[in-house]
Amino acid sequence: MSKIRGMHGLLATSLGVTCAATLTLPLAPPAGAAPEPPAPMAQAATAVAGAARPDTPQDPGAPPRAASVTPDLPGSTQSLPLAPLAHDRALGGAGDQGLPRRDVRHFSLLGVVWTDPDTPLHGRVQVRTRAAGTHTWSGWQDLETHNDDHGADPGTAERTSGHVRAGTAPLWVGDSDGVEVRVHGEDTGRHGRSGATRAARTTPQAPAAALPRGLRLELIDPGAEDARAAHFSAEAAGTRQVRPAALGAEARAASAANADLAPVGALEIPALDRARTRSELLSLRSGQLTAAQKAKPYIGPRPRIVTRRGWGADEKLREKSFVYTAKVKAAFVHHTATGNTYTCSQAPSVIRGIYRYHVRSMGWRDIGYNFLVDKCGTIYEGRAGGVAKPVLGAHTLGFNTNSMGIAVIGTFGSAKPPTAAVTAVARLTAWKLGLYGGNPKGKTYLKSGGGNLYRKGKNVRLNVISGHRDGFATECPGRQLYGKLGTARSSAARLQGR
Repeated sequence: MSKIRGMHGLLATSLGVTCAATLTLPLAPPAGAAPEPPAPMAQAATAVAGAARPDTPQDPGAPPRAASVTPDLPGSTQSLPLAPLAHDRALGGAGDQGLPRRDVRHFSLLGVVWTDPDTPLHGRVQVRTRAAGTHTWSGWQDLETHNDDHGADPGTAERTSGHVRAGTAPLWVGDSDGVEVRVHGEDTGRHGRSGATRAARTTPQAPAAALPRGLRLELIDPGAEDARAAHFSAEAAGTRQVRPAALGAEARAASAANADLAPVGALEIPALDRARTRSELLSLRSGQLTAAQKAKPYIGPRPRIVTRRGWGADEKLREKSFVYTAKVKAAFVHHTATGNTYTCSQAPSVIRGIYRYHVRSMGWRDIGYNFLVDKCGTIYEGRAGGVAKPVLGAHTLGFNTNSMGIAVIGTFGSAKPPTAAVTAVARLTAWKLGLYGGNPKGKTYLKSGGGNLYRKGKNVRLNVISGHRDGFATECPGRQLYGKLGTARSSAARLQGR
């Protein structure tokens, strides 16, 4: 397996971008409308599976590559180049690119990427999909074209690797076998930078803008559920594990990073009560604690966490090494903006899809978030390196150092986040911040690595539990979830015994 490429952290300078928002617009009949005839059979889609790279695709008409992933870790990426489209009056203007309606291999998550990570896409990316095994197509959906509020900080090794791509935010569409795409450039002088969020106001007369080079559609199959990754519901308990001998080298290393908390091969890290958590704190970080912290540690009980092994991560996708920051002074809360229609048993699939998109399609070294939380309140390990350690993530451009990123799976601009998810954020931050002496209701200073709110090098005073929008001009984590952060702070502080 070739070394997975580093991450990009495209430095944005404009306001108003969204975290990863997607909107469904009434430009076509919604899902459930009268079925359309099936798409003409397209040539076999390119399969970029296992070791294949999206920047070295096969010809779209060539026979599919055999997947090189192991049978118990299925999943693949189809990478399809976009081509010029005939004039589309619904979008307006010539020079559009896309793909006509076609049959493809099964996929559940998609996004559009392009070659230069420093070139923004000013315009509108729309997709519609066909539910697998049916003739019914969805309505057109907009993909958020500005995903640059995530990524490694400017100047870091991850950002400057030279192998990353720009791309839209990914969209979860469920099991599908047909797709159609159209991309239209728009003059930002009229419609501003955030094309998807302003798309409802676009008119057919909107002046066209040049599109970035190398546009490709990425169709992600996260792989079928299996005994390890399916059904990690909030009610489940106990440490599930597999024989260490069954683990490959990469999977063993990822699991061993949590060896102080659970056996190698464990599918989850069990919850602890308050007394055992405090005892564990003294064991893990005794040398870093002050006398006062040792006498009265403020830390919440360790919550149950599904490991990467538990949600079915293919450890051969990511870079082998782990990268750490010095400490965890703050937590940034995000939403994935991938929609709210998934079931809790599907959450591992959603995570595997995001992981594969971040690494295979965007060229990042691993999934960007340190943790993810589903609507039922289940907490999942994100970027590899150990859940109790200060793993350097790629979640909040400019503020990844000395912080962690928590993504709630779903879209919470207008939808209210489930109480279980907010509670899980509080439980996770009470524990993880407590390991490093953080007060969830307090303030802290972080030095900006550069972004569209704060210049590089500026010391910024932030809430210890902040929303993504506090460090970068973005709508993330959505208005409704952002409004619940006060509740999460109070609950986390209470869990710490403050």
